[in-house]
Amino acid sequence: MFTPYDWQEGIGNRAQYIETKLGQGVPVLAVSLAEGVLVFTYRRQARKIYEVYDRLIFAGIGQQSDVESLRVAAVDFAHQEGYNRSEQDVTIQRVATALSAPLKKAFADFQSAPLVARTLFAEVNGSPDEDVYYVLDYDGDYTIRRRFAVLAGSEAQVAAYETRLETLKASSPEKAIDQLKEIWQSGMEGEDHPAKEILESLTAEAVLLERQDVRENRFRVLLDAD
Repeated sequence: MFTPYDWQEGIGNRAQYIETKLGQGVPVLAVSLAEGVLVFTYRRQARKIYEVYDRLIFAGIGQQSDVESLRVAAVDFAHQEGYNRSEQDVTIQRVATALSAPLKKAFADFQSAPLVARTLFAEVNGSPDEDVYYVLDYDGDYTIRRRFAVLAGSEAQVAAYETRLETLKASSPEKAIDQLKEIWQSGMEGEDHPAKEILESLTAEAVLLERQDVRENRFRVLLDAD
């Protein structure tokens, strides 16, 4: 007989398994600038920052196949919403909540494997104060942030990065990238390996989701080896 205690223990084991996997993920930092939303990270192989829709950007850590599944689901939902309703109806809130329910169901379903992924959605608006960030977790829960957001493997790491991001001041995206590099590396200090050693196998990646729509595409890659 499957008791509530068994269910709670099983949920705890699944969460512990996922948290351990996410702890190996490379953090992602996002900040609102006058020019738009800047997302910065380092990656091992596949890209981590993607466009979802005209004003929406996506990043994720975790198992690559699961992150990709969530990215595709977000893109499909956004374009369907834009087609059935209007482009203005495609908001970060609609996309995040649309993915929240399937994530929650997958996490609680012991007949299937949970999704090992933690994702970040950002929406650029008229001013930095109006930009919105959603961090969507593997169990379907999400948190909402303003001005900046962090995607990392542990709450302690997130808190450490957020403290540093509160003091970030930059006159341009290029200068912001230099500061984000320092912040990112300082947040990795104290781990099993020095930040310099970790960076040897990583490539910097930075994307600006521009506030103004003077270009055909707001999604502008600033750093990428590809």
